[in-house]
Amino acid sequence: MRFLYILLIVSSYLTSNAQQIGVLKYGGGGDWYSNPTSLPNLVKFSNSSTKASIDSTIATVTPDSEDLFSLPIVFLTGHGNVYFDDSAVENLRKYLVSGGFLHISDNYGLDKYIRREMKKVFPKLDFQEIPNSHPIYHQTFNFPKGLPKIHEHDKKAPQGFGLFYEGRLIVFYDYESDLSDGWEDEVIHNNPKETRMKALKMGANIIEYAFKN
Repeated sequence: MRFLYILLIVSSYLTSNAQQIGVLKYGGGGDWYSNPTSLPNLVKFSNSSTKASIDSTIATVTPDSEDLFSLPIVFLTGHGNVYFDDSAVENLRKYLVSGGFLHISDNYGLDKYIRREMKKVFPKLDFQEIPNSHPIYHQTFNFPKGLPKIHEHDKKAPQGFGLFYEGRLIVFYDYESDLSDGWEDEVIHNNPKETRMKALKMGANIIEYAFKN
């Protein structure tokens, strides 16, 4: 009955006019709160550059909360440890298979922790590199070469990874790109305007894709 209730919440939300995005407040001690200006800037850009109508208030939600099911997309970033307990694992899995979407942005040091924890959420799923032809790269903005490079970590090429459930992309993970750094206020990282625009356009594509699928 609880799972049916959750499905009804998600279905009702996705067919309504209300749109709000959230940041995932996870356990483990990692700085889930990093890049505080990134999502407000991304919302502002998406609303002005696409047909989005997103609430300017960013929700903060824990992975074990039913509040998660009122959001079509949630974002996760940080530099340190990520930990999902059993209730978070179960709730996050139900959220994603019932229509939710998770974007993970690789702040340096996140990779080994998020891969470990997402394996707890979906033991039978592996991150797959998303081909450049995938629709997430071809929404309002076109990225024929795939994920753009925003912030340097280890001099590696950026890669977009995904988890697919029954053919649907439910998790998008930008690795060695650090999109969320590019969404922050210009003075924080002093990224060139062209770099920031690439990051914002790709972020707008992710939101647009999540709202549609």
